[in-house]
Amino acid sequence: MGKNALVIGCLGQIGTELVAQLARQYGSENVLATDIREAPEGLLGTPFRTLNALDAPALERIVEENGITDVYHLSAMLSAVGEKKPMDAWRLNMDSLLSVLNLARDGKIAKIFWPSSIGAFGPHTQLDLTPQYTVMDPDTVYGISKLSGELWCRYYNERYGVDVRSVRFPGIISWKAAPGGGTTDYAVDIFHKAVTQGSYECFLREDTYLPMIYMPDALRAIVELMDAPADRISVRTSYNLASMSFSPAELARVVEKLVPGFTITYAPDFRQHIADTWPDALDDAYARQDWGWRPEYDIETMAADMVENLKRKYNRD
Repeated sequence: MGKNALVIGCLGQIGTELVAQLARQYGSENVLATDIREAPEGLLGTPFRTLNALDAPALERIVEENGITDVYHLSAMLSAVGEKKPMDAWRLNMDSLLSVLNLARDGKIAKIFWPSSIGAFGPHTQLDLTPQYTVMDPDTVYGISKLSGELWCRYYNERYGVDVRSVRFPGIISWKAAPGGGTTDYAVDIFHKAVTQGSYECFLREDTYLPMIYMPDALRAIVELMDAPADRISVRTSYNLASMSFSPAELARVVEKLVPGFTITYAPDFRQHIADTWPDALDDAYARQDWGWRPEYDIETMAADMVENLKRKYNRD
């Protein structure tokens, strides 16, 4: 049987680019994109349906009508937004995942990808080179929902044989999608402001180290993890995934080389507390051993690509 992929939450930071990646890999006719919002005309290049991720009967109908085999479940309320609407965040992040897991339990889909996050860690986690298995005590609703989701994924795998796979994404950097309300989004916004305004006010302290990944590597990780043989997947909660780690001050120095005259100031807000409970860097030995994960971008190559593409986007060549 061929692969028919469903992407839930296709208009978020990962979704738009993942749809394009899957369409290239499996054919656009084999990828169905969905989101609660209507997709802008011509954005995706694949079939699109509106879907509220919390509407379990509508989700089941879409799966059955389209012969869906693989679900990429990306709908979530991010860290900073979730702190303002905790019950809404819990309901969206948790109930929608359980609906997808139940479809797999009932044999209606074969495989699930669901992203976890460094937000699943907490203030008592070992923050320097955080190991795969460690204390996890998140204190944001986003983190609580991600840790709970990881445990539900393992439960459904062990109890019902559901093939669900996950990575703990660090901050994702991309020039295509606008910042989406996450704590690591300064590392996206800084590039937009550098190219358009020449300066940036950062909402984190200059010495705040956080793990990051460039979108092309993030997409490749999803595809490689989903393509790996099931017997290679030893982690059924969520894999640590590492690429690069830096502070706002380090990133600013790299940006200054690419955008002469760029300046940065610092005005830490409530997101600083969230960042302080997240890892500085991740140990991703399990992902490397199990399915051969290797990042391709570092801070220099990522920054050069970001500036080049944003200059083109904003006509600032």
